[in-house]
Amino acid sequence: MASRRKNVTRAEESKDEKQEIQTIPRPNISRVKNKQIRSELYRKMKAEKRKEKLKEKKREKQEAEAMGEEAPPKKVPKTIESMRVFDETMVNTQDEEVMKDESQDEMSSYFNRKTTPKILLTTTDRPTTRTRKLCKELKKVIPNIEIYKRRALDLKKVIPQALAKDFTDILVINEDRKEPNGLVISHLPDGPTAHFKMSSVRLTTDIKKLGRVTDHHPEVMLNNFNTRLGHTVGRLLASLFPHDPEFQGRRVATFHNQRDFIFFRHHRYEFRNSKKVGLRELGPRFTLKLRSLQKGTFDSKYGEYEWIHKRHEMDTSRRKFFL
Repeated sequence: MASRRKNVTRAEESKDEKQEIQTIPRPNISRVKNKQIRSELYRKMKAEKRKEKLKEKKREKQEAEAMGEEAPPKKVPKTIESMRVFDETMVNTQDEEVMKDESQDEMSSYFNRKTTPKILLTTTDRPTTRTRKLCKELKKVIPNIEIYKRRALDLKKVIPQALAKDFTDILVINEDRKEPNGLVISHLPDGPTAHFKMSSVRLTTDIKKLGRVTDHHPEVMLNNFNTRLGHTVGRLLASLFPHDPEFQGRRVATFHNQRDFIFFRHHRYEFRNSKKVGLRELGPRFTLKLRSLQKGTFDSKYGEYEWIHKRHEMDTSRRKFFL
């Protein structure tokens, strides 16, 4: 009996010692003057924290499995997407009012197959090599596109000439400091006109392990264009491509909207076996951010703007306009 009591008291003493060790605060690493020792201590501290976090996750998982159906619901992590303010202008594509608006909007002739896309692509005056290369690569992505030199003409003067030659859309690539930095899309003849800021441009020469581009019409994927504004922009982007994609080419042009940034990617999917599919990037790639949406064709002076991005007023992490 005496030996058992001694063992119990020793176990209690060891537990008390462990608790005391846990309550002792960790030394302040910033006080260590030697940089090499300080960085080593910091690395060890991060490794210990990582181990503790993994142990805690493992323990919570075991408890949830033991409790079964009575387990508490999983915690939703606080991310930019989960904390976003709900937008009242979310669109249900099956809503009767939305379907009626779509049948009467400026892009309805394209979606009713009354018109075939024919795109005029131009640039600023005296474009640099990088902008010209981007135009040539966009010509491979979007069928029925023709590149014309600007020749110091105002865009308002280009529009009547484009209408006379039966073009359905005008694309203008702007540049600054020898880098493409803007894209204007004007749908003819009645608009709308969208002005995007362009960034993170990577041409095919900048991308590794590229695939070979074929002449097949690509499929178009539009992700997260769910609000009224996003729906209009998505329809405008979709109207640049032909109606019927050629699936045997396995080409996909993707416009993925996330936090009001539109990421463009061009891929070809490859069937590795009956279950796995791989993606091979074809290029180019870039990121767009909407600056303004104007009713009608381009008119910077007297045009009626449907939406304008207001700096500082709208640049918040919780409010989005496309999603």
